Amino acid sequence: MKEPAQVRTARGGAADGVEVGVEEEEEPPRSATVKQEEANAVLGAEGSRPFAMRELKEDHEVAAGSGVKAASGERNGVGSADAQGSSYSQESMQQFSSHHDVAMDLINSVTGVDEEGRSRQRILSFAAKRYISAIERNHDDPDAYYNWALVLQESADNVDPNSSSSKDALLEEACKKYAEATRLCPTLYDAYYNWAIAIADRAKMRGRTKEAEELWKQAILNYEKAVQLNWNSPQALNNWGLGLQELSAIVPAREKQTIIKTAISKVDAISITVRESFLMIVSSINYWAVDAPLLMSWQFRAAIQLQFDFHRAIYNLGTVLYGLAEDTMRSGKPGVSASEFYSQSAIYVAAAHALKPNYSVYRSALRLVRSMLPLPYLKVGYLIAPPENSAIAPHKEWERSQFVLNHEELQQVSASDQPPSQSPGHVDSGRKLFRIVVADIVSVSACADLTLPPGAGLRIDTIHGPRFLVADNWETIDSWLDAIRLVYTIFARGRSDVLAGIITG
Repeated sequence: MKEPAQVRTARGGAADGVEVGVEEEEEPPRSATVKQEEANAVLGAEGSRPFAMRELKEDHEVAAGSGVKAASGERNGVGSADAQGSSYSQESMQQFSSHHDVAMDLINSVTGVDEEGRSRQRILSFAAKRYISAIERNHDDPDAYYNWALVLQESADNVDPNSSSSKDALLEEACKKYAEATRLCPTLYDAYYNWAIAIADRAKMRGRTKEAEELWKQAILNYEKAVQLNWNSPQALNNWGLGLQELSAIVPAREKQTIIKTAISKVDAISITVRESFLMIVSSINYWAVDAPLLMSWQFRAAIQLQFDFHRAIYNLGTVLYGLAEDTMRSGKPGVSASEFYSQSAIYVAAAHALKPNYSVYRSALRLVRSMLPLPYLKVGYLIAPPENSAIAPHKEWERSQFVLNHEELQQVSASDQPPSQSPGHVDSGRKLFRIVVADIVSVSACADLTLPPGAGLRIDTIHGPRFLVADNWETIDSWLDAIRLVYTIFARGRSDVLAGIITG
């Protein structure tokens, strides 16, 4: 299974992951505003004022539900171009000039890997001079520091591997500028988010060393701060989860529980939405009996709940569950089903591939896990259902039976089609089967309603009205919720034919 994908947003190019063995399609440049796929850098500003990075871009496709923008202009009166006074002394000015020379030398040393890269670097060098000029006029401008950091960070991405330029040195300088931007404006979400990405990139260069461990800890703190400032960001949640996963792979086993407990203690301070998502993960298993990745997966699920077509978080959750299945197989932990983890992993990987069938990483992963699906279905399991067209039937008329989910519908299986050992004896084979067409779905949610039979309630609102089902427990309902939502999202994006190809062969 390939390495999970880190989302590169809120700065130059597209939101993309860092993968093992990724083709070029996986590594376009990243953008100064949150976007999902591609952006081209062009010089698009006029006059002598400093450029915000978003003014150097065109054709931005802002990710659904994000709303992150490049920093520019005034922010609550802090750092505006006409701000009065400055906190800089003459000594600070000398230090600034020295840092400016170092940073500009690094930027000017980048040549780019091709003509497009060289053209891009000329734009970045021009922009850096504008931001330096802005800081010289107003030393308390967080936006200028933030955008200068973006230039350094994008220059690091533009480094020719065969040149003498130091990518790490550029990222280190970018981190210094992000630190200053957040000192001047502690609520600058963009800066914390991109600062964390820069630190994570530095950590990746150091493998599994003590230095890398310290850098991952710093990156995690910044992702955490970004989530606190904007808990509605699936990208920050996704990357926070990846950071915790990377750290848990480096630290000694005895320290993993400390990482887990620290993550748990901070969840309540973020938001009700994130906390509830986390608690669904924790309640699904005896989490002290398994390794850290299960607890890290809640960030991915929270990201998916915020943006159902966020294919990178979907894929990342699949890789975490696959790793858990492998660990469970090796350890033989009691009360934990490796096959269930494998099956869940396959659902998420299949969904990610259906949403982005051209991604080679997803294709490779799908080849590995496809056989773990209950083909020709995406999901198979047991639910308690009322008689068809009788949602308020007495409890005694509700029946537990097998259900199957494919790309078109959620369908109750007749008693004659179920294995005899699993088919409840009281099923009325003559009754009309419960069926919901995916195209009719409006929303899906868990529900706790006293009018339903005992168990975990599942409400599916359709164009024909609400439908209700009951699972044996709340742990089971989570997997049904995700599977149905993913199938509907794939349908809404016009990719049902891809999913059909996966499960029907």
